[in-house]
Amino acid sequence: MGKYTPKTRLSTVDPIKFIDKVKSEVKRRDSHALVAMMQDITGAPPKMWGASIVGFGSYHYAYASGRHGDICLTGFSPRSGSLVVYLGPGIDNEKLMGKLGKHKAGKGCLYINKLDDVDREVLRKLIEYSVATLRKRDSK
Repeated sequence: MGKYTPKTRLSTVDPIKFIDKVKSEVKRRDSHALVAMMQDITGAPPKMWGASIVGFGSYHYAYASGRHGDICLTGFSPRSGSLVVYLGPGIDNEKLMGKLGKHKAGKGCLYINKLDDVDREVLRKLIEYSVATLRKRDSK
């Protein structure tokens, strides 16, 4: 097997300039709110990961297959269809997910049309849970 190079790597693009180019005014506003929330939770500034993920902090992952790398602790992407929040292990917190509000969920990803559709305090608790869980894993 050849050397694996992750597609989503840290970028030098300015995340605020990236957000300011988002066409939807609602997604721009929500993105700035997520930046403030995630920066407060992680204590890390926003950085671009790949072409479209605004991420905060980082952790090292390793799979049984031997693949490993670094990725943001948490982050989001203001996609045209919805805001994608990279929630990681927080997505498995059924108690909080049940209180969140209107959303769709995938493997580690939360899809939200707009922040007004969800309870922001619950979203904050989900992100805090996810970040704490990943930091605990990374420190082992």
